[in-house]
Amino acid sequence: MPILTKRLNKTPLGLYIHVPFCRSKCQYCDFYSLACKDDKLMDGYLDAVCAHIKEAGALAPGYKVDTIYFGGGTPSFYGADGIATILATIRRNFDVDVNAEITLECNPDSVNDRMLHRMRAEGVNRISLGIQTDNDEVLKKLGRPHTYAQAVSAYQRIRKAGFKNVSVDLMYGLPGQTLRTWQETLDHVLRLLPEHISCYGLKVEEGTPLYTYKDDANLPDDDLQADMYLAAVDMLRSRGYRHYEISNFARKGLYSRHNMKYWTGGEYLGFGPSASSDFAGKRFILSRDLQSYITGIRDGGEVMEDVQEIPLRERAGEYLMLRLRTHHGIAPDEYERKFLLPFDPLREVLAKYRSLGYVGVNDDGRWNLTAKGYLISNTIISDLLMAQDQSQPISKF
Repeated sequence: MPILTKRLNKTPLGLYIHVPFCRSKCQYCDFYSLACKDDKLMDGYLDAVCAHIKEAGALAPGYKVDTIYFGGGTPSFYGADGIATILATIRRNFDVDVNAEITLECNPDSVNDRMLHRMRAEGVNRISLGIQTDNDEVLKKLGRPHTYAQAVSAYQRIRKAGFKNVSVDLMYGLPGQTLRTWQETLDHVLRLLPEHISCYGLKVEEGTPLYTYKDDANLPDDDLQADMYLAAVDMLRSRGYRHYEISNFARKGLYSRHNMKYWTGGEYLGFGPSASSDFAGKRFILSRDLQSYITGIRDGGEVMEDVQEIPLRERAGEYLMLRLRTHHGIAPDEYERKFLLPFDPLREVLAKYRSLGYVGVNDDGRWNLTAKGYLISNTIISDLLMAQDQSQPISKF
């Protein structure tokens, strides 16, 4: 009985595996990835990731893994055999919950029946499919290696393989996109009946190909992007999706359990180049270069960058920034208990924005942002952080 109790009381842990391989780089992508299919490099990556997982597993006996997320890059392009090997290594070295959420990111062009059936047999139970838009001309401009017809076919294959939890990624603010064409895209994708939809506004990041010709790309302005966002919120809510995070919508109970760890302060460990971790009170990022990551793991070198032990007041700021991304929002008693800081200075800021329609209060007293509030979330959070910085710790309760 004591052993069973100890097992049940283990701390939840999420694992993120960054697969840095793609068929080609999208014009807007600033994630670390390589457009190649170099078998030697892929094998070296697999050896390094598995060795890293084995090493980390020995340091986490008090944790139970309840989410695993394969992101990238394009994990489906990497292939079923490699993903299966990584999953087997995780199960050998970590205590994985039998009901763990295991997500695999896929692009339509690299989805095939063999891969899907193998992944389902290995325990993957959630697929995230990158569709982005239903406009083939825009897909080509973005450097996406698929058509919308391929995306629909891939989605149907995923369903046929037996996956019951499917998320799709969409983007708005794309070249030449109008409010009407964005609404049509949403309508088309909603006919597929996915359990989860992520809607991201296009961000033009410095260093990407798109950045070099952004002024000639016919991109919607900020006001139009805001209208697109609010239109998505209205349409998805009317179709039964819960708006549980700034950019994410889900059928009841089918939110991304892994991503919620990021937004609610849960612990997670990342593997693969550029992966981030927040574990045992420290936050760090792994080497952003694949060869350095492989060499470091193989030779026992240093692969962690930006290692930080986060002070309590900084954690309090993160609580505000991340929790306000979600529909759960922030709770006065939780904030004061966790961080020993008074909530009243924050309440004054929130009350001001509430009077303007940007903030609401749940039935249980938690403060959250409205859809309009999400559009100015940076301003609201900046004001909250300023109020927090000026507050004094609570001496006693």
